[in-house]
Amino acid sequence: MNDDAMILDGIKVLDVASFIAGPVSTTVMADFGAQVIKVEPPVGDGYRLLSGLAGMPKAEEPYHMLVDNRSKRGLCLDLTTDAGREVLYGLVKDADVLVTNYMPHVREKLGLRYEDLAPRNPRLIYGSMSAYGETGPEAGQTGFDTTAYWARSGLMDLVRPDPDGDPARSMPGMGDHPTGLALLSAILLALLRRERTGKGGMVHSSLLANGYWSNAYMAQAALCGATVPQRPLRESATNALSNHYRCRDGRWFILTAANEAKEWERFPTAVGRPDLAEDPRFASQEARQQNVVALIAILDGLFAAEDLEHWRAAFRENRVTVGIVSKTEEIYRNEQAIASGAVVPGGVPGLGSEYIIDSPMWVEGSTKQAPLPPPEHGEHTLEILAEAGYDEAGIADLRARGALGPDQ
Repeated sequence: MNDDAMILDGIKVLDVASFIAGPVSTTVMADFGAQVIKVEPPVGDGYRLLSGLAGMPKAEEPYHMLVDNRSKRGLCLDLTTDAGREVLYGLVKDADVLVTNYMPHVREKLGLRYEDLAPRNPRLIYGSMSAYGETGPEAGQTGFDTTAYWARSGLMDLVRPDPDGDPARSMPGMGDHPTGLALLSAILLALLRRERTGKGGMVHSSLLANGYWSNAYMAQAALCGATVPQRPLRESATNALSNHYRCRDGRWFILTAANEAKEWERFPTAVGRPDLAEDPRFASQEARQQNVVALIAILDGLFAAEDLEHWRAAFRENRVTVGIVSKTEEIYRNEQAIASGAVVPGGVPGLGSEYIIDSPMWVEGSTKQAPLPPPEHGEHTLEILAEAGYDEAGIADLRARGALGPDQ
């Protein structure tokens, strides 16, 4: 690999997946230079329709596809036909990675199981994404991140603001995106093993496993026999320095004191109440816990007297750890998000967005692919078929045999 090449330059990937968690893994591979072909059935990936559902943000551009399917090429194939499978099998022979999240019975019907593909390319890395895992009584059941990651892991139950209130709903893709990175990690490990052994293999991840991994602190406590407590109401939290507060302008922030003893040394000065350090009710960590309701009430009054920017500056000056409860739209003018690379400039015709959410990993000394538009449904079908060796007559034959669906 030359010095200018991206890390995954030359790696060929077939994305035979839908919605988010599976395609995320191949999107990040495209970010690092892999050649990714998104294979969709004639009806298209159902994810294309998601932004049109009630309650979803409305924009002229397909923002969801831009995040999860950028920099890929699109191929439409009807894998229910012999001709469609013929094309896929031909592409598999030259592929390094194939990712799918199709249900087991669908994979069997389409000839898309690992055992169907491995004999055609023993070096193939086969990435399988599922809701509940490859084995067990629930393997093969349908699930999304809301159900398999968020609800089943305990997260939905634990993060509710009122222990007696409704459980908290997740945001679209909230569990899919980290789960996709888990599958990516497994794929990269398998590619490293292939470098050493010459052999491909199957790797997999699931929404359920990643949900438990995200909730591992509490889940492992439960496995060790502990009773996991519900979070109390804000006004009666167990630690006043690990709580959220509202400012005069209606904005919120959250304090997190992992080392409360050291944080408290600076905290009274930061909030303009140095006398709190001398108050016997708050003189020790034990005393602050015993009098936590009184301390929260004092802080509620303090923070409600000034706007957020006042408190942000005071906390920064006194090195108190705080997080601003941001509104999602504020990312557009977030200097830190831009400076750190969390979002990157678009600047490519067809993207439809000035900035793009970048994949959250970087390798110093290696470049990443500037985001390219996601493919339209089947946009590059003829181009990919020509590269695979099909001439006009061959493509006409595939079309006649139903391989490309009615619109290609």
